[in-house]
Amino acid sequence: MSIVDARHKAGHDEAEGAAPGKVMAEFLQLVFSGLTVGAVYALVALGFTLVYNASDVINFAQGDFVMIGGMGTVFLMAAGLALPVAAFIAILAAVLVGLLLHRLAIEPARGASPVSLIMITIGASIFIKGVAQLVFDKQFHSLPAFSGTTPIAIGGATLLPQSFWVIGGMLVLVLGLWVFLERTLIGKAVLATAANRLAAKLVGINVTVVLALAFGLSAAIGAVGGILVTPITLTRYDVGTLFALKGFAAAMVGGMGNPIGAVVGGLLIGLLEAFGAGYLSSTYKDAVAFVAILVVLLLMPQGLFGRRAVERV
Repeated sequence: MSIVDARHKAGHDEAEGAAPGKVMAEFLQLVFSGLTVGAVYALVALGFTLVYNASDVINFAQGDFVMIGGMGTVFLMAAGLALPVAAFIAILAAVLVGLLLHRLAIEPARGASPVSLIMITIGASIFIKGVAQLVFDKQFHSLPAFSGTTPIAIGGATLLPQSFWVIGGMLVLVLGLWVFLERTLIGKAVLATAANRLAAKLVGINVTVVLALAFGLSAAIGAVGGILVTPITLTRYDVGTLFALKGFAAAMVGGMGNPIGAVVGGLLIGLLEAFGAGYLSSTYKDAVAFVAILVVLLLMPQGLFGRRAVERV
């Protein structure tokens, strides 16, 4: 579900006669909405990038980790657990699913064609949704806002406190991932595997463990995104499909394999979606991401920050 309220859209004639302050307030409102949802797309795109760099696999089950984080936290809280405990267990559950996906689906198919691997991840996504229906239900659910629901007025627009959690959480995760990859031995092993898997094996790196770690980390990132955004957008067993498609679009726009591109692409998709819903029609908001893919790939086949040709689509 979009966090952009269609009621903020003014008609063309009204917009022409609106006071500058009102126009600016509406613009800021759309920017805030776009950055909030774009931060989640960025996290999903970051998961795509992490797995792709380590294994050359485009994991279309990435969006389901967002669902597991949100739905898991909702039902664990309903069972009586406090929010931090429920969130932690939900993240662990998502990591476990990510590790099982690698061990049971990706690892046995090692050496298969890229298209076959993509189909495996799509099949895994369908399986995860089926299990989620049994474990959870088919209803929409929400979480309580972490810091209350009193809007914060900025420049005539309003920003929910939860938006700070979403955007701030994204920034913290991006910084943490950078520190992990650039400043730790295990992180350097991930980078080495991404650069040249054979060379990594020759210097003693356990490539299988590194690949499993990439899947686990991507699952954790997605789950955190799901927990942060659920108080705003609601969650359900099948929300992962749309998050996966938007996250994939963000990764492609930014340049598949580039972490910075994933973040920029996610924020850009979120902003385009918000402006499309606000100034055009919310009916077409979900098409914005795919139009962006077509435009960027037509003009820049490697994406905005792509530094190498993407051979697998």
